[in-house]
Amino acid sequence: MNRVTQRRRITKFRIGAQTGRREDVLAGEEPLEIRLAGSAFTVTMRTPGDDFDLVAGFLVSEGVVWEPGQLPSLRYCAGVDENGQQMFNVVEAQLRPGVELPDTAMERHVYTSSSCGICGTASIDAVRKSSRFDLHDDTAPVDLGVLASLPDRLRESQKLFDRTGGVHAAGLFTAEGELLCLREDVGRHNAVDKVVGWALREGMLPLRGTILQVSGRASFELVQKAQLAGIPVLAAVSAPSSLAADLADDAGLTLVGFSRGTSLNCYSHPDRIAA
Repeated sequence: MNRVTQRRRITKFRIGAQTGRREDVLAGEEPLEIRLAGSAFTVTMRTPGDDFDLVAGFLVSEGVVWEPGQLPSLRYCAGVDENGQQMFNVVEAQLRPGVELPDTAMERHVYTSSSCGICGTASIDAVRKSSRFDLHDDTAPVDLGVLASLPDRLRESQKLFDRTGGVHAAGLFTAEGELLCLREDVGRHNAVDKVVGWALREGMLPLRGTILQVSGRASFELVQKAQLAGIPVLAAVSAPSSLAADLADDAGLTLVGFSRGTSLNCYSHPDRIAA
């Protein structure tokens, strides 16, 4: 995928110094239409790349699938630009016979922005879904030192951020701090969906005993995505929202915020953290 980044000529201004022209690298952002059973379901703005993981993770987050056999195929649909080049901006997801299609009341109206994964849903009740996996019985401890080290480990692996400075990251780690999967995207929810979709396609759900570390804040939607993937611990470098903390408490998920290397705040189920 050669559209992950884009080079652009910019004007560089410095106070007390000469203005100059230079080339900068921007993170790509393009629409991706997701189709189910031949019909458009949603359009999301994303950084091109790992699109099949994104679609698979999105369907997990919608509660449509939770095991790889329910999603037998993903394919790009025809779509070309003015030069006749395939745009790779439409993905058709084929569901196994018997897998129930999402309720049309849950359909995204117009599009899903890269900043918010639940914008445009019919109501907040429609996105507070029941998970197939129970987090309350996943009691494996997480060492405090390992948990506190994850933001730095995540940052060390953010290659696209190094080039652009304009993307979010989500990393899936073992309880011992081993990085299993990292994805970057202009949308924080897309980065998480790409990680969850990778895990689904690898047959790893539920993700018991793992930690999801994200580079930004912890919103309601990210807690929900972690819950639906069976991830017991979600850690963020910034703050959670009140609704995120409420959902984490109900779901049995350990929610961590302000993880900054030597300290962190735990907002729900601190018993998993071995200090």
